[in-house]
Amino acid sequence: MRNLSKLFLVLSALCFAMPAFAQGGASAPVNWVAIAGGFSMAIASAVCGLAQGKATAAAAEAMARNPAARPGIQFALILGLALIESLALYTLVIIFAKVK
Repeated sequence: MRNLSKLFLVLSALCFAMPAFAQGGASAPVNWVAIAGGFSMAIASAVCGLAQGKATAAAAEAMARNPAARPGIQFALILGLALIESLALYTLVIIFAKVK
């Protein structure tokens, strides 16, 4: 078991050391706007997913407690989900506007 963990440690070190063997020279500048855009889209999508899950769980619980209020709860849920999803869409639009 110890030898296997040492083998994986050496293999992972070699995987991270691979760029050291790359050919040197003039490298292209890094597009930090695109990298930041990717991170911001990941964060926005994660927050939207968490918020949509919480909203759906709350609506399901509310409908289970009071089935007569289903139309109002369903309308509020759909409106809330649309507004939550707009966060990710606005982030995507801003990324496309900034990244060239």
